[in-house]
Amino acid sequence: MTKARVTVIDIAKAAGVSKSTVSLVLQGSSLVNEGTRTKVNAVMRELGYVYNRGAANLRQAGAKSRIIGVVVNDLTNSFFAELAVGVDMVVQSAGFVQFLSNTSESIDRQREVVASMREHGISGLIVSPARATDAADFKPLVAAGIPVVVVVRNLPGAKVSSVVSDNQAGMMSAVRHLAELGHKRIAFLGGFPDTAVFDDRLAGYRNGMEAAGLDYHQELVISSAPSRAGGVEAIGKAIVLADKPTAAVCFNDAVAFGVCDGLRARRLEPGSDFAVVGFDDVIEAQAAVPALTTVSVDPQGIGRRGAQLLLKQINAGKAEAETVITAVRLVVRESCGARKSVKIETGL
Repeated sequence: MTKARVTVIDIAKAAGVSKSTVSLVLQGSSLVNEGTRTKVNAVMRELGYVYNRGAANLRQAGAKSRIIGVVVNDLTNSFFAELAVGVDMVVQSAGFVQFLSNTSESIDRQREVVASMREHGISGLIVSPARATDAADFKPLVAAGIPVVVVVRNLPGAKVSSVVSDNQAGMMSAVRHLAELGHKRIAFLGGFPDTAVFDDRLAGYRNGMEAAGLDYHQELVISSAPSRAGGVEAIGKAIVLADKPTAAVCFNDAVAFGVCDGLRARRLEPGSDFAVVGFDDVIEAQAAVPALTTVSVDPQGIGRRGAQLLLKQINAGKAEAETVITAVRLVVRESCGARKSVKIETGL
């Protein structure tokens, strides 16, 4: 037999207060004294009452939810877990809660979760777009006055705000460092070629090669899934080239970890037999063996900045598009042959 749902009237009777007093407690009103508030909250916990905030918002014309939607394209990559932590630091302190969803690079899944979040009355959306996302995908939200902030992957043509890292500067610094170590055949490994991030990082690689006086060779650009498995696949293709590379800049740290795995499978040691540089500087990078040289973009910082921008637009009641490009830095560790950990500032 199904247990009857606990109502506001049940809470009022058990606490010995009026229904309106319970409603004021649920709304966080300052009109209720602390003793009564504590008593009502205790009764709600005892009876297992759950406040349906979505329904309450529907009953209140013009009311805004305290929900922020956060949609990422690959939650298996720890970069996005760190980004979500950064978002939560900001929205929680502002009295909001985030609804987090993973699309696994599926545009259909992205459209489903964004539609579902709209049904739940989100006040704003932070999204790292899935592959094949079109600028028009977010037009309905913009038209409805729901602020949108795109993070990590820029979305050209979309009239929404964005927070992205200086991908070109970061990749140029990685290539420059490897060139200064004497490498001439430097590969670019990993990433999907149909994303703006790939384009930016590849452009940085090409510019870095040119600045170092090194020739660009198309066969040294090997795309793959931006994952550990993708890194294994990419280094497998690179290492069998007739004129093999001696170093690689990787699309991200996940790819770099896979490249190291693939090298070891061929009895080659990252850092001594082959130089590897990642991009992101996720938490595992410093603890890896060898410690990973990588371009740090501060994923938590991107999350915080994106959340701050979104809250500013929510509070202002309008969503004027802004673009924020965050600074990056090259963190030199051991995977490219360096013995000491140093930081080389670059970008903004």
